[in-house]
Amino acid sequence: MDDRASLRQVLGLAVPALGVLAAEPLYLLVDTAVVGHLGAVPLGALSVGAIVLAQVSTQLTFLSYGTTARTARLHGAGRRAEAVAEGVQATWLAIALGLVLILAGQLLAAPIANLLAGQGEVADAAVGWLRIALFGTPFILITMAGNGWMRGVQDARRPLRYVLAGNGISAVLCPLFVYGFGWGLEGSAIANVTAQVISAALFLRALRVERVPLRPEPAKMRAQLALGRDLVLRSLAFQACFVSATTVAAHHSTAAVGAHQIVLQLWTFLALVLDSLAIAAQSLVGAALGADDDRRARGLAWQVTGYGFVFGCVLGVVFAALAGVLPHVFTSDASVLGEIPQAWWFFVALQPIAGIVFALDGVLLGAGDAAFLRTATIFAAATGFLPFVWLSFAFDWGLAGIWTGLSLFMLVRLGTVVLRTRSGRWAVPGAVRV
Repeated sequence: MDDRASLRQVLGLAVPALGVLAAEPLYLLVDTAVVGHLGAVPLGALSVGAIVLAQVSTQLTFLSYGTTARTARLHGAGRRAEAVAEGVQATWLAIALGLVLILAGQLLAAPIANLLAGQGEVADAAVGWLRIALFGTPFILITMAGNGWMRGVQDARRPLRYVLAGNGISAVLCPLFVYGFGWGLEGSAIANVTAQVISAALFLRALRVERVPLRPEPAKMRAQLALGRDLVLRSLAFQACFVSATTVAAHHSTAAVGAHQIVLQLWTFLALVLDSLAIAAQSLVGAALGADDDRRARGLAWQVTGYGFVFGCVLGVVFAALAGVLPHVFTSDASVLGEIPQAWWFFVALQPIAGIVFALDGVLLGAGDAAFLRTATIFAAATGFLPFVWLSFAFDWGLAGIWTGLSLFMLVRLGTVVLRTRSGRWAVPGAVRV
């Protein structure tokens, strides 16, 4: 059997995945552009609120990535009904966790905002945004679980339709709520929740038509949580970095945190654009290992990595060319625009490295090699990002110090995932990884 997938097969999974992955950050970019013209304080509040809300979903990525790893192997072994059943259990977990997080978030919104931004106008505005936006949490998690099982069975088109339906409607509602109805910053939070409700409802309907049992099964949920433990710890390492970065930027100045919000949202957007190839790698590698073809899985790993590098180079060139134009789309505040160049050129230069790292992350996630990714990410955070971020705080290096830390973080990750992939120890065949 050929160890490579056809380009058409890779793109058939990657392009719809790109739409799904890009939809939420693209909506957030629209949200940032709308709120940015309200002034520096609302933009800073959105930065703080958005980073907190991001913790809710990114700490629980096992609902999507872990579910894909498990369903892809079962799909590759020809056991589709069992693969979809993993999606049912992931959805039950999403509902339970989402309800707990709504309650916890309402209680903790104010102290968390004050911790991140310090007491003042930015923190006060962030609390109002957060308390509304948190009601979308269960729907965010249901959508993550739905994406996870559908990617695993190589159904990439329906998730795209479902996510675009929600976010497309909300992108229209956001300026209407913010300016037309005069709701200001809170209007963006209401539009956000609207998107999440619509998308989640469509994913729930998709499970109902699969004709698999919908009752909760504690044994399967416990198995998902075991894989989820490593992915949660990995996500915590990521978020310790990004929360620290936003905190340091917020304490530096209002202009700095506004500029950081704009560049960070662009970074997040392009990270997920590059991650579309990683999603294809997850699905294809998991299916190959489920079919006991570890040789094909290793061939696919390097094939997708090459695509990621080329894609990252193209994105770096495009955003270098847009340096003088794109920031003005998001804000007209002169102080914020003056801070953006300190982060912008780091963001541009990192794109080719990110293309490789994210592709290999997808390969290892598809293989279920979550324990290694957990350890590698914590190591990169502890030796790269966090020291420079807090040195930036101590010595007032501003955004240049923060983004130097991000660069070191990415370089350490690059070394670890390349060495792991070359070792081949991740390519464990079988419908279930032992």
